[in-house]
Amino acid sequence: QLQLVQSGGGLVQPGGSLRLSCAAFGDIFSINDMGWYRQAPGKQRELVATVTSDSSTVYADSVKGRFTISRDNAKNTVYLQMNSLKPEDTAVYYCNLWIRIFGSGRYSGYWGQGTQVTVSS
Repeated sequence: QLQLVQSGGGLVQPGGSLRLSCAAFGDIFSINDMGWYRQAPGKQRELVATVTSDSSTVYADSVKGRFTISRDNAKNTVYLQMNSLKPEDTAVYYCNLWIRIFGSGRYSGYWGQGTQVTVSS
């Protein structure tokens, strides 16, 4: 059985910082791409950032220079450091990991449970 556990998030004032974490537990053979997505009320889920297995990163234009994605392969964990937060960053944030479990010959995408980030004064 595979489980993704997100932590972090909460309420922060504009200009503040938060750090999100997402750890995978279970019969994991390897993890390929890791990413963060967000969904604001009334909007579609959108890509925030991704990091590949060789640590190449991609960011949405709206977060470039403010957010940093990183991964710890030994801990099967992906992080999102969010600085200079703006009210428009308010959303539910989801991690997405492409995982190959033992006994499987392919990678499948798994989602975290989501965590609320609210930026407000």
